[in-house]
Amino acid sequence: MILTFTLSFAKVYYSKVEPYEIRDISSNVLGLVLFIDEDMIGKKLGSKPYIRIDDELDVKELGFIEDKLEYLQDIVKVNEEVLLNLENSIQRKRENYKRIEELKFKSTVEKDREYHELISSENQYLNTQKEILNLKVQIADLKLRQAQLLRDVKDKSLKNEGFILYEILVKTGQVVNISTPLAKVADVSKAKLSIYLDESDVAGAKEKVVYINGEKTSYKISRLLKIADAKNISKYLAQIIIDSPKLFSKLATIELKDK
Repeated sequence: MILTFTLSFAKVYYSKVEPYEIRDISSNVLGLVLFIDEDMIGKKLGSKPYIRIDDELDVKELGFIEDKLEYLQDIVKVNEEVLLNLENSIQRKRENYKRIEELKFKSTVEKDREYHELISSENQYLNTQKEILNLKVQIADLKLRQAQLLRDVKDKSLKNEGFILYEILVKTGQVVNISTPLAKVADVSKAKLSIYLDESDVAGAKEKVVYINGEKTSYKISRLLKIADAKNISKYLAQIIIDSPKLFSKLATIELKDK
């Protein structure tokens, strides 16, 4: 009887049923808050934005960048055709110069003229190559700016699809900076129970059978920190991930028993 009593004895822990994650959403951009959908507080977010920050100038700049990229790419194509023509021209001039270089009846002046024309064409070829490279650098810079603007436009329409909108921290008409807190959202696809174990209870805790509100479950301790908690001195945080309940924040009793 004493042995049976010892095996069935277990400490009782109390824990609040919390969402699997509560995420703080901060602004990645600078801008004026145009719209807030406060009706979505407490509801599951979908594809429709619940906060919109002014992106008018970003959208306009994106349009200008797309036009400029098209123009620059057209110029590169033209220069590449010029480069091809110059390459053919230089090849002929080299052949001509080689032919007249050894001809004794050609004057030095004529030979020098042919040589300078060849060098001039080669320099023109190199300058065209340089211009193409400069244009490609401009295109790369514009593409980077385009990517930044696309991200900014996306970040100015907050969606967080699949999360529950827990709290909105800004107002319409407010100007936000980078890192300004905007909202809190919760992942309620699962829930977690947090308990604090004594040092003597840490060993073998993950193999224990978990009882919740007096009922045996198939859950196990999912996370166990082996570093003492900063607030609960000499206690070790353990978390149990459970299925999402109909109602969060209820208090639950937890027992860890041997198999």
